[in-house]
Amino acid sequence: MGEHITKSHNKSLLLYHVVCTVKYRRIVFYEGVENSLKNICLGIQERYEIIFLEIGAEDNHVHFLIQSIPMFSPKQIVQMLKSITGKEIFRLHPEVKQKLWGGQFWTDGYYVSTVGAYANEAVIREYVKKQGQEKSYKKIHSDQLRLF
Repeated sequence: MGEHITKSHNKSLLLYHVVCTVKYRRIVFYEGVENSLKNICLGIQERYEIIFLEIGAEDNHVHFLIQSIPMFSPKQIVQMLKSITGKEIFRLHPEVKQKLWGGQFWTDGYYVSTVGAYANEAVIREYVKKQGQEKSYKKIHSDQLRLF
């Protein structure tokens, strides 16, 4: 698991599971493209505070386990990831660009989920419920009825 990132005014451990799918679900990941993807991601990691803990490629999509800082939203992370990797793979592997007409490497959509390092939703919910119980605990919010 990732380590806490400490800044001057915050400490965080933000982990995301991101899945990106190749446009038209084309099968483009072979060893050369996979190696390029890994190296591109390591370059992103050096320039930005985004750490790639795991990268797993299947024929037409990739799973990423990413750690970042609170400055970047999950959407910003995915946009940066897809933009840079897509452009660089096309540059390094022109044969891939021929399989994907329209100039896009990734589909427009993606999947993102937070990953708990220490607990799941139920454990955190119980932890929050128990805070201050011995004194004057007030339940401020409980999401018992999900509207979304």
